[in-house]
Order: sequence, then C-alpha cells, then structure tokens
Amino acid sequence: MGASAKWPTCEPLAAVKLKPRKALPFYGRHPWVLATGVDRVQPLSIAAEHMLADGSVVNLLNEKGKFVARGFYNGQSRIRVRLFTWREEEQLNADFFERRIADAIESRVQLGLEPAAGSPARSTSAARLIFSEADGLSGLVVDRYGDYLVVQATSAAMQQRLHGIAEILQKLLAPKGMVLRGDAASAKLEGIEPIAPERLGEWTDEPIRIVEHGISYEVDLTDSQKTGFYLDQRDNRLAVAKYFAGRKVLDMFCYTGGFAMNASRHGQAAEVLGVDTSKRAVAQAQKNAEINGLTNVTFEAGDGFQSLEKFATEGRKFDAIVLDPPKFARSRSQVDQAIQAYHRLNRAAVALLPPGGILVTHSCSGSVSREDFLLMLSGVAQKTGRDIQIIELRGAAADHPVSSTCLETEYLKCVVCRVGQLARDKPVFIGSGD
Repeated sequence: MGASAKWPTCEPLAAVKLKPRKALPFYGRHPWVLATGVDRVQPLSIAAEHMLADGSVVNLLNEKGKFVARGFYNGQSRIRVRLFTWREEEQLNADFFERRIADAIESRVQLGLEPAAGSPARSTSAARLIFSEADGLSGLVVDRYGDYLVVQATSAAMQQRLHGIAEILQKLLAPKGMVLRGDAASAKLEGIEPIAPERLGEWTDEPIRIVEHGISYEVDLTDSQKTGFYLDQRDNRLAVAKYFAGRKVLDMFCYTGGFAMNASRHGQAAEVLGVDTSKRAVAQAQKNAEINGLTNVTFEAGDGFQSLEKFATEGRKFDAIVLDPPKFARSRSQVDQAIQAYHRLNRAAVALLPPGGILVTHSCSGSVSREDFLLMLSGVAQKTGRDIQIIELRGAAADHPVSSTCLETEYLKCVVCRVGQLARDKPVFIGSGD
C-alpha cells in the first residue's frame, strides 16, 4: 500500500537495534522501547535515510540483528519505539488498523457497552472504545459520547494518522460527528506540537448530554479535561455511593460532579460538597446537579490542598471524603514526589473524618503502583495514629482493560477505607526505636 497524507508509508524505513540483554521484555510483547535500551538506528536504504522521521515504521532487532517486532519510531520521545506487531509479515497499514479497531469495538460489544448487530441497546450512553496499549493501539484513545466520538492521539505516529483512523471509525460506527484532538501533556513528552480540536461531520455548539447510572451530565467534547469526562470512574462512582447513606460528604477534585451526584442520588447522603480548582468545572457541576434535581449538593472552587487545610482551620468535619486528584507522576522519576503529595493529601483528609468515617482515595498515576499507594496509606496511618481499614480495592471500568503484557495500563487505584479512632495516644513510627 502506498503512502498518502492519511497513511504515511507502511514500509519499515530503519532497523532499531537493541543493546545486549535488552530484548527480553519485547519478546514478552511489552510495547515500549525506551531510549536507554537502544544501541543504534540504522536506515534500511539510502532513500530511507532521507525519509526517516518521527512517526515512521521501523523494525526492532535484537543484539544479533534478528527481528523482534515492528512499530513506530520517535527520536524525540523517551519511548523511542512503540511496538504494534510481532509478526514480520504484518504491515502497519490501513487494513491493520481496521482489524485492530474492529477488535476493540467487538470487545465493548461483549461488555454490553456497544450494541450487537441489529440491536440498538446500550447499557450506557458513553464508553471508551479504544484504550491505547490495552487494545494494541499505543497512543490512541477513542471515546463515544452518545452519537459522537472523541478521537485523541497521544503519540506522534497516531497524530499523523488521525484522519485515516477517523475514516475507519466512520466506516465501522457511522457516528454523527467526531472530534479529533491531541493532548498537550503527551505532545510535550513526544516532542510534537499539540493539534487544535477538529470537528468532522454533523455538529452542534451545545454540550452533549449523556446519562450514566440514571444521572445526566453535560459534556463539552472540544474544550475540556481529557476527552470530556472521566469514563474510567463510571463503576466506582456508583459502587462507593452505598457507603454514604445519611452522611455529610466531601467530593474533593470533583470535576463536573460525578461522585457528588451519585452520593446524593444513589447513596442518599445527607448533604454533599464538591470542590474543584476549575471554576468552569464547578459551574458545570452545579448545572448538572440542577438538571438532576439534586438540591442537597453544592459546589465551590478551591485548591484541593488549601481547601482541606482551610476546613481544618475552621473546625469543619465530614463523615465521608472522596479524593480523586489529577495525575501526580508521569514517570518513575516522579514517583517519590507523587507519594509525598498523596501522603499530604490523605493525611489532611483523615484529620477531617470522625471515627468510623469513610475515605475513598484514588491515584490515576500509572507510575505509582498499587503497592506504592497502599504503603502510602500505611504511612498516613502511622503519622496520624488512626486505624485505617481497607474495605474495598477497585480499579478502572471494564472498558479500560489491563494488558497482561503492559501492566502500566493498570493505572487507576480506588481504595475505600474506614478510618477509626486513635490507635494509641502517641503514634509509633517504624524505625523510631520505640
């Protein structure tokens, strides 16, 4: 298949040779080849040398020059090659992408999130259809909101192929319209310019309205966080609501009110306060509450850390607190700093809870492991002298699957805790000699 504006050449232009003893993870089908594992990049011809650019197709070779896998190259990124196939005869062309995309959609049909052939029924009006590495399409996210799609590229190669991918999605799903967009944080890591949102097909300037667990939300698909909504928390929003009956609930980092409104509608909370740093998100959250007729839910703008400190100074208490902060670590080098931030945040929240209070705490930092996060909570228990019982461990919704060969796709940690009384008058710290 020849190259086009929508589909750059699918012919491998270079061989990326690994350093000695670096090939094992890629035989195991891990999709990220980091720059530290690359020995050299060798163009496959004189012509290819002039054509090789970020986003080009390359072959990955072991130290002896044997084929390992094929993927897309980016000389500006820490992820030097994103691997897509381990079959030497398989080309990374439009047909390949159509097969992968169709398979991802079929998996959502099996989950009941997309209708089977001839059936209009959906269990929800919004779902993630493609989840990057977990669906074998590193750097690509596709979310459906009603009859519209948001197609987001988080890598150089996927950004170059967005229009070709859009044609495949139109063929397979026939949406009314699509938004093609990039991600500023990912673009910086990839060394590319982020693209402005581009609308395709039928469109409206009004927010899209979706329904999740009987609650309506307005979603702006072109100018909002992520792709417009945090679909990964779909099941958690409903599942944790059962802990809030009759309680005074604080939803910190509330965005457009998902946990807050579920606490009211499905949890029968006595009253709910949502706080978010974005005044725009707070305004939308308040509107969402009004749309759903929820009169015991209020929202205010404020920094998460500062708001918790202010509540403590004012002597305010809550019976239950939800913490759903933004990503604190984008790489392993930032994990220690992130753990400190999580510790500070959770420690401040625990101080606002009475004995028997509920803490629902999250981390969406993929570099922070579940073990890291649980050890952080252990540190909070030590420092505060409070018993913290973990009563439920949860993750992302099923349309955000975890790849067994790329465990980094298990990024979301949801921990439901019961916070008890002081375990003893004077907290004991490990290593204190007491």
